[in-house]
Amino acid sequence: MSIVPKETIEVIAQSAGISSLSTDAALALAPDVEYRMREIMQEAIKCMRHSKRTTLTAEDVDGALKLRNVEPLYGFASGGPLRFRRAIGHRDLFYIDDKDVDFKDVIEAPLPKAPLDTSILCHWLAIEGVQPAIPENAPVEVIAPPPDGKSYEQKDGLPVDIKLPVKHILSRELQLYFDKITELTVRRSDSVLFKEALVSLATDSGLHPLVPYFTYFVADEVSRGLSDYSLLFALMRVVRSLLQNPHIHIEPYLHQLMPSVVTCLVAKRLGNRLADNHWELRDFTANLVAAICKRFGHVYNTLQPRLTKTLLNALLDPKKALTQHYGAVQGLAALGPNVVRLLILPNLESYLHLLEPEMLLEKQKNEVKRHEAWRVYGALLHAAGQCIYDCLKIFPPLPSPPAVPVWKTNAKVNTTVPNKRKASMDHLDQQPPNKRITTDGPIGVVSTSPSPSPMQVDAAALVPLGDSDVGTSQSPGQIPRDSRSGSKRDRDKGDSRASKSSAILPQVWKDDLNSGQVLVSLFNLFGEGILSFIPAPEMTLFL
Repeated sequence: MSIVPKETIEVIAQSAGISSLSTDAALALAPDVEYRMREIMQEAIKCMRHSKRTTLTAEDVDGALKLRNVEPLYGFASGGPLRFRRAIGHRDLFYIDDKDVDFKDVIEAPLPKAPLDTSILCHWLAIEGVQPAIPENAPVEVIAPPPDGKSYEQKDGLPVDIKLPVKHILSRELQLYFDKITELTVRRSDSVLFKEALVSLATDSGLHPLVPYFTYFVADEVSRGLSDYSLLFALMRVVRSLLQNPHIHIEPYLHQLMPSVVTCLVAKRLGNRLADNHWELRDFTANLVAAICKRFGHVYNTLQPRLTKTLLNALLDPKKALTQHYGAVQGLAALGPNVVRLLILPNLESYLHLLEPEMLLEKQKNEVKRHEAWRVYGALLHAAGQCIYDCLKIFPPLPSPPAVPVWKTNAKVNTTVPNKRKASMDHLDQQPPNKRITTDGPIGVVSTSPSPSPMQVDAAALVPLGDSDVGTSQSPGQIPRDSRSGSKRDRDKGDSRASKSSAILPQVWKDDLNSGQVLVSLFNLFGEGILSFIPAPEMTLFL
């Protein structure tokens, strides 16, 4: 039994010009028509699904007819819903009311507007955080969902498509991971499990969805926990692990991390107990800031200038605490010797004049502040020393000063250098001559005097062995031939060393960095403490 009635077959036959169609023929054709219709509709549904749609259109039916090698139907479009009307005299027969269109009306109708060419139009989404009221931007009142369910329209009457913010969805595993890391950071930062968590933060590749949550967590805990030293140190270690992870794109979140990091560097007070080693936290944070500038300085050109401006203002402000000055010095020193040379050294002399009263017991009775002042002094000395060391490294390598080998004997050899550097020649002449020991190895000079004179020490330290005969008494019968040849080689080396030093010395005083003048000024400010940062070859050059 077919669902297509025989009356439908008769009407279709009459529209095709067949007026006399028997009832038996109509009943025989009805099942075949139903089969063909089902086949066409199945193919049309396949075309609809391949087009990623859920509504069947006339184009889908045309595509199905083409697949079956049937000529498609012309004159049908899917612009609007089709309106079916019931045929008069037939209860289950429907048809589409097609209007007859005169060609004269179509020809005389005005032409439609030409479609616009494809183009790109630029407009401002926001200017300094304020959205301009232009037709391209949606009104501010439609950004939030309307409570009454009403739809908004722009000035030109076009409807506005409201897209609500998408909720960030995390997997259950990432949520548990985040909760565990935050719990270890806040409560168990001294445990072995926390160290393993830091390794996981620095190496795991699937943590990028958690970066905004960790950023907010660090900023929130730093703002609330400035009195908790262990928490602040743990938070900085978490930030360092996130920066070390090569699979995390952390650049968009630097503007949220940097205030928290700088706070742990130049805050007035970190921790609430005197036993808290906040100096170590400031040193750790200074290295962290330097690592951030080194890695992202080429991406954000204003990162390091803004940071150095903040640190320099904190250093030069006399109203700031000495702990803040210490953090500023450490931060500037970690950024490199050039920053120290350009920002710290020009202000060093005036700052030390203000710092000196805080270091003296007679003027500063508070032991804590006096200790802080000495901490700042040590940081300045270390920064200046590293700067002068870097300046001297650019020159050609100098030969090491001649070593004075000493042979072991049964007698006790005193190697202590006296404080006095001057001695009378009369005292030098009264001393017995030194003995020269000849072996297969290097030749050494041993003094039979119980204690060397100051002149002997200075001569041995500053004059090459082949260039000086001070403190030695030689006779032709006591000096082997190897000793004379070795002395000649030493004399040649000493001459080349002297010529090389004389060639480099003018460069030290005339180079663009003014290394010689800088060293003299630092020696006047710090005394002999600055000399420990100069390598031995450069030290002998200046001497």
